[in-house]
Amino acid sequence: MLIPEVIPTFRHILIPVDLTAKNRVAVAMAVRLAAAGRTRVTLIHVIELIQGLPFEELEVFYRRLEMKARTDMAPHMKGLKRKNIAVHGEITYGHRVEEIITYAVKRRVDLIVMSSHKVDLATPGQEWGTISHKVSILSQCPVMLVK
Repeated sequence: MLIPEVIPTFRHILIPVDLTAKNRVAVAMAVRLAAAGRTRVTLIHVIELIQGLPFEELEVFYRRLEMKARTDMAPHMKGLKRKNIAVHGEITYGHRVEEIITYAVKRRVDLIVMSSHKVDLATPGQEWGTISHKVSILSQCPVMLVK
């Protein structure tokens, strides 16, 4: 007896992006998982704040980073829109792991898709401090790490 393949339908997929080339793979995976017209995708980029300095002291610097992030995020968003996937870009300030987890909980994200790097099998313990590892452990929803 053949068992039909069951593919879950996700309503809201979150893709944390650091705006490097490796994010293309995570975005492409989210496209494959998203049901056109039924799934919304949010790209989130977190601008890490420098601890110990008030935001106002570096506001001009942070705003320049935000403008660059919006520009770099635009091609990913256009690609998703061409596939008829509702997409939103979000740029926040703070600690990356905390901001990703908080956003996912508040916005009822049901899947996080993020790029990760291949673990060096000779020293796997050194990889446990990465953002993707922390998000995958702390997230309240499923996380797909794309390598």
